[in-house]
Amino acid sequence: MMAETKINIGPVHPSTHGVLRLVVTLDGDTVTHVEPHIGFLHRGVEKLVETRMYMQSPSYMEKLDYVAPLCHDELYVSTVEALLGVTVKERAQWVRVVQMELQRIASHLFFLGTVLNDIGQLFTVFMWVFKDRDLVLRLLEEGTGGRMFYVNMRVGGVNRDLPPGFAEHACKVLDYLEHRVKEYEDYLNSSSIFMERMKGIGVLDSRKAINMGVTGHMLRASGVEYDARKAHPYYIYEKLRFRQMVENGGDCYARYKVRMREIVESIRLVREALHSMPDGDALGMPIRLIGPLPKEKEVVVRRELPRGEGMMYLIPDGQRPYRLAIRAPCFINAYTLEHLPVGHRLQDLFAIMASIDLVLADVDR
Repeated sequence: MMAETKINIGPVHPSTHGVLRLVVTLDGDTVTHVEPHIGFLHRGVEKLVETRMYMQSPSYMEKLDYVAPLCHDELYVSTVEALLGVTVKERAQWVRVVQMELQRIASHLFFLGTVLNDIGQLFTVFMWVFKDRDLVLRLLEEGTGGRMFYVNMRVGGVNRDLPPGFAEHACKVLDYLEHRVKEYEDYLNSSSIFMERMKGIGVLDSRKAINMGVTGHMLRASGVEYDARKAHPYYIYEKLRFRQMVENGGDCYARYKVRMREIVESIRLVREALHSMPDGDALGMPIRLIGPLPKEKEVVVRRELPRGEGMMYLIPDGQRPYRLAIRAPCFINAYTLEHLPVGHRLQDLFAIMASIDLVLADVDR
């Protein structure tokens, strides 16, 4: 029987992405306890928003998840729209869905690359993934004018509509990506190292997943059919025959498979939306002044973000929020780090952490 040892992993560690500290207790090289320490990136976004007028805050939201900023932008603006009772223009709904699903593809490709990097294997595929992800970022830049942060949502619509020729260009990129995703899966499934590092590691069954309150790919990889786009439909998802991607393994491999299947589904959704998109005006209006609104009114909006279900709660106070609270998917999913690695070897901790796909700005806020 070996004596237990405590070690620090992070916050200055490439696999903890610089801002997460784990105090890990080991018996030999077997993990017996994990204590996550967060807060290294805390910026107080929810309180900052309460000091700004409503439409001065979307850029703050984008920094919460710098891998999928457009989706957090949309969550905030849609909350303001719900507060004001504003209906989003018909064409703008289609444009938003196209851009959010492109953002989801880019985010999931980032996930694939970082998983491979964090388990120390297959750096070649990491470089391939980032090259392909750049094609999606160029589409988003073409549609919004921004390279990394977009701030393209406006109350009732968008700041910039899709430019002429966008559909043709996007479809070429999507055709290429669909082929590449199949290549990635074939290559990784034939890698014994990848399969051994992912299969049977960090198993989270459906009961525990529900009790822990996890969302997104963490929940669906454990066999639970829940996606906010299906459970609480918004915009045009019902028209696009959206399908949930569910796996039953509950392990790192199942979480990887859900993401890969979601890339293919997002490709299909974007294609269908571009083909069926109506003509018309998609531009929204910035709100410069909002008159007095009663504090008794409050709104809650939920969206299926790339890392899970995000919720925003807002109470108005004239020209700015009186209170704003965010239920961030990464904050909830990070809780599993206390439990999933226990009983595994130390090297498995990094595969588990990568499969959760945390963005720590979304945890700390």
